[in-house]
Amino acid sequence: MPRESTKSAPDRELRRKIRRIVVILAIMLVAAAFGVLRLRNYLLTNPQFTLAHERADALTVQGWHYTPVSKVRRVFAEDLDRSSFAVPLAERRRRLLGIDWVEDASVSRIWPDRVEVRIRERKPVAFVFFHSGVFLIDSQGVLLDPPAQAQFTFPVLRGVREDESEQQHRRRVRALFRVQEELGNSFKDVSEVDASDPDNVHIIVRPNRRAVELIMGDDNYLRRYRNFLAHFPEIERRTPGVRLFDLRLDNLITAKE
Repeated sequence: MPRESTKSAPDRELRRKIRRIVVILAIMLVAAAFGVLRLRNYLLTNPQFTLAHERADALTVQGWHYTPVSKVRRVFAEDLDRSSFAVPLAERRRRLLGIDWVEDASVSRIWPDRVEVRIRERKPVAFVFFHSGVFLIDSQGVLLDPPAQAQFTFPVLRGVREDESEQQHRRRVRALFRVQEELGNSFKDVSEVDASDPDNVHIIVRPNRRAVELIMGDDNYLRRYRNFLAHFPEIERRTPGVRLFDLRLDNLITAKE
């Protein structure tokens, strides 16, 4: 019997120590949670962190050229006159990405009372025409509203339809890029690219100010175009009224009446 009581005494002492440790840890956790709540309340209510609407630098936007700043500020309208620490950065970035000209964006808090927005804009590559109006299109097939006073010298990309997906738009843009890459400096002569059929591209050029449409096919664009230019004086003399020529067979130019 004495041996059993000697064995149980250390066990009881160990259990008491464990209970003390658990109580101390619980007190520490409660204190930490209380401290976090107090800190959160301080950050959300102290006036020094207010995103004041009357301060021009409370919300700064960088990297924009054609993105309407009014649309960016609208994203943050409900955050003004509240703490900058109440701004849900991820949600605001998600909404910024919904603006057509914004390809990517970051939103940062600047201590103590500012928010900074950095924008990377989309780069348009061509005009597209719809019944609803004129748009720009970027390399990803995203349609963009043309800025009011901006001037661009892009070609027109035909064959793009409003009811198509961006993936379908991209396929037509890639057809334009193929022509641009192969023609190189000669691409400056091209005013329109018709990618209605990306495997049989048409282009419109204006040699000697005469607009003609060339059926280019799907390869050898530069060689076919140079061959056309080399024979254009004779073409102009023989077929003055023809506006469509088929160049799909190398070294052969067929006038389409």
